[in-house]
Amino acid sequence: MPASCKLQIINFAAMKYKFLLAFIIAVAGVHAGHAQEKWDLRRCVEYAMANNISVKQMDVQRRFEELSYKQTRMTRYPTANLNAGTGYGFGRNTDPTTNVNTSQQILSQNFGFSTNLTIFNWNRISNNIIAARLADQAAEADVEKTKNDIALSVATAFLQTLLAKEQANVVAVQVQQSRSNLNDVRKRVDAGAVPELDALQLESQLALDSSNLISSIANADLSLLQLKALMNLDFALPFDIEVPPVESIPLESIAELQPELVYQLALKNQPEQKANELRYQSLQVSAKAAKGALYPTISAYGGLSSSFVSPNSKITGVVFDKYSPVVPGAYTDAVFINGTYVPVQSPIYQVTQANKSFGEYWAGWGTQIKNNFGQNLGISLSIPLFNGLSARTALERANMNIVNQELVKEQSDQKLKQDIYTAYTNAYAALQKFNASSAGLATSQKAYDFSQKRYNLGLLSTLDLITSQNNLARAKLDYSNAQYDYVFKMKVLEFYKGSGLKL
Repeated sequence: MPASCKLQIINFAAMKYKFLLAFIIAVAGVHAGHAQEKWDLRRCVEYAMANNISVKQMDVQRRFEELSYKQTRMTRYPTANLNAGTGYGFGRNTDPTTNVNTSQQILSQNFGFSTNLTIFNWNRISNNIIAARLADQAAEADVEKTKNDIALSVATAFLQTLLAKEQANVVAVQVQQSRSNLNDVRKRVDAGAVPELDALQLESQLALDSSNLISSIANADLSLLQLKALMNLDFALPFDIEVPPVESIPLESIAELQPELVYQLALKNQPEQKANELRYQSLQVSAKAAKGALYPTISAYGGLSSSFVSPNSKITGVVFDKYSPVVPGAYTDAVFINGTYVPVQSPIYQVTQANKSFGEYWAGWGTQIKNNFGQNLGISLSIPLFNGLSARTALERANMNIVNQELVKEQSDQKLKQDIYTAYTNAYAALQKFNASSAGLATSQKAYDFSQKRYNLGLLSTLDLITSQNNLARAKLDYSNAQYDYVFKMKVLEFYKGSGLKL
């Protein structure tokens, strides 16, 4: 490429650098002007557990199971029902107190109380209560599993944010180094010691470093947004995290995190395994309850009842007309006295009636309720003979649910073991990569130091210095990536072991 073209490219890069530098200053000013309280990992995790939508949804499911458990516990107590009714019959009706058909309009009331108590049903009620309690405990373990998953996700996002901030710091140091070198070269150019091309090359490098810094700051902000999303924190609220020195993050020795040992501990402390075991036990007890439905049930029952009836008509008066005539030879209306039939004459009268007022309908209410008061008490025996094989089918279904849950447990434990062995392999590889990057960073730092000294003595070109500086920057970024990756992989192993999340 001709030198004039190179010079034009460098001049363009220099102009770009000036704009980027101004933008970086503005961005830094905005970030500095929004100082707020910084959150550590514990606070982030606690807030996420209390506000994350997935945790809230799982807690709603837990409350459903809790309600089922409460309702199942109440089945051991007697049932009691109170009923009452008031009606008005028109046309042809049956008097409920006499069971006689009548054409009168009738006001009627009935009251009843009934109760039923299961005395013995082959422990079906007790087994259902135990099964519901175990299912409720399994739901609680599901909530804990969701909280653990969210905590691990928050820790991952937290570490990713720390890494993004660390990378931004590395690039910021790179910018400062390029700016310092540019100032030094400018002085040499002004003194005529080095050509203008060296300054333009450094201006181009500073523009590139400034662009990388802007990208790094944006990545850190995006990581904070992802962390906010996991925490269900309002995106508009000011938020930043506390940055602990990565070297001070406590880590267990990988020798103490052997996969088989971690797996055995995880089987006991991981909520998913607890939930699977509790559901397995619940289904076993449910099968016992289903088997009890094949056998007779003994129950006791009792009840109280009373009623009131009032027709719509009332007697308003009686008018005497005459006595019935005597019919000779007819003895149907006669009384035998001293060997002689004496005829009996019956009075003939007319009865006048009228409709009752609303208040008159209720006359004698208390007397009728008292006179019609009845009670019943008894014991019943229910023997299932044939019900379309519903009880036996329910028992077979319960046994199949047990088999299915055994497979769920086995699959979950197998996946847990695979995840732990994978996490151990990844952690070991991350440790080796971290050690290699540490050695590479030390070598790159020495190479840059030598290059800087040779450049200061005029024994190294500006382009070679920029190359050495870029190599050092890449080594620092690789080192920070490897370091945070190693920390995260170790934290995953500690999480499976049950040591919790600590930064």
